[in-house]
Amino acid sequence: MKEFDVVVLGSGPGGYIAAIRAAQLGKKVAIIEKEKLGGVCLNKGCIPTKAVLKSAHMVHEMKDLKDLGINAEVKGLDGAQAVKRSKTISDRISKGVGFLMKKNKIEIIEGNGVLKDKNTIVVGKNKVKGKKIIIATGAGYKTFPGLVHDGKKLIGAWEAIKLEKLPKSIGIVGAGAIGVEFAYFWNAFGVDVHIFEVQPRLLPIEDDDSSKEVERAYKKYGIKMSLGVKGIKAKAGTKDVTFSVEGDKDYKFDMGLIAVGMVGNIDGIGLDKVGIKTDRGFISVNQNYETSVPGIYAVGDVSGPPLLAHAASHEGIIASEHLSGLHPHPLDPLNVPGCTYCQPQVASVGLTERALKEKGIEYNVGKAPFMANGKAVASNEKSGFVKVLMGKEHGELLGAHIVGTIATELIHEYTLFKTMEGIDEEIFATVHPHPTLGEWLGEAVLNAKGRSLNI
Repeated sequence: MKEFDVVVLGSGPGGYIAAIRAAQLGKKVAIIEKEKLGGVCLNKGCIPTKAVLKSAHMVHEMKDLKDLGINAEVKGLDGAQAVKRSKTISDRISKGVGFLMKKNKIEIIEGNGVLKDKNTIVVGKNKVKGKKIIIATGAGYKTFPGLVHDGKKLIGAWEAIKLEKLPKSIGIVGAGAIGVEFAYFWNAFGVDVHIFEVQPRLLPIEDDDSSKEVERAYKKYGIKMSLGVKGIKAKAGTKDVTFSVEGDKDYKFDMGLIAVGMVGNIDGIGLDKVGIKTDRGFISVNQNYETSVPGIYAVGDVSGPPLLAHAASHEGIIASEHLSGLHPHPLDPLNVPGCTYCQPQVASVGLTERALKEKGIEYNVGKAPFMANGKAVASNEKSGFVKVLMGKEHGELLGAHIVGTIATELIHEYTLFKTMEGIDEEIFATVHPHPTLGEWLGEAVLNAKGRSLNI
């Protein structure tokens, strides 16, 4: 039986980062993985989807080249090549994780790990002992009655990213990040796309203004949307799938994507044998990501929202530092940015205006549209805006919402500002380079205070 200071079950962005941090702190570490290193994020989610979204963005960029003095045309669209490229990229980055494991002297154990007791994991016929254990098994598809994946006609995101032969038409249930991103890619490559969502807007967890901006863009692209539907079911036939919408007609498509949420991968890993508590499909943890069983931690999607790769990595760091005797800072979910990589991109941190109203918190709104930004106009990147929600009394950042071509690259300043509990005066004292899209981060805060200089 092999023995380690720390055994990590799962090698996604929560697991492999936790393993590296524990190794940095002098621990003898092993990581157990039944598939490819990097988990869903590197192999089925974050990385490959961004690759195909880049292809989609280039299709739209080509359409605007004439305005920039470049006469070019799209002679053909090869969705299969875009998908193949995404797989090549994922494989390369997965190998990079393998290099990091070797560099940090972390032993990789291949196989399906199951907890036997609080210090032992069974992998096939072998046993692995750990003084501390970190569970990072991720999450899987969530289904509802009438919305069940069959992996062929009714697929989920992981089948979608492997789909080389694109259908002529597809219905998408769910207008969160997964549904919206795949809609953007497929539409750019000529697929007839129709999104169905029970909430009255795309990207329901985002600020209403952000949702409306994306909806306007999607209408221009020709993406159909049925928002605020009362109920929907999908049934696969031999040739097509039928979407039945309550109070509406039936819709037929070649395929259907079900993207209605995720649930933790908690089945079959031995939680019951150890007595680890769960709640609504996720492992219950405290602020240090320790479970109800001392010495066993759970990080990433398996421990519940926010189901984001960067949150998982940060949680892994906290868990490894805590089990090593340090006192890591707690992670405030309101300081975790969310990103959606369609075009225009959407990024946010903190509360939405809707949430502030519900909580009765007084705030000022500052908004800076990119159509008034010199760099954005010169670069033909005019869509979107920067919106901030500032505390009325102290000028603290309550929420920030960016929609635009590089929104996901701009949110970092606001995330740092919010984490450091800054106030508006500190943004006023910060020099933003000109001309950039980023200077609108300062302009939006000025606007919230009635001091806007360029709008």
